[in-house]
Amino acid sequence: MKQRVHPEYRPVVFRDKTGGLSFLTRSTATGDRTVEWTDGRTYPVVDVETSSASHPFYTGKARLLDTAGRVEQYRRRYGG
Repeated sequence: MKQRVHPEYRPVVFRDKTGGLSFLTRSTATGDRTVEWTDGRTYPVVDVETSSASHPFYTGKARLLDTAGRVEQYRRRYGG
């Protein structure tokens, strides 16, 4: 790798605003604020809107379409 070309790769805490999930990983993302992690060190924190703790696909709260009702509605409308 060329020197001084790539951004700094360091530990960062990602925090889900709605789900309450926080995890420490390495990233090039930068945060304006810092948070003290469980190991006693202070890391930059990046707030995210959605993670696996709050996304409907992972939480099981996804809306299911009523496909049978739509088929019946189509048949009533267009005959069939």
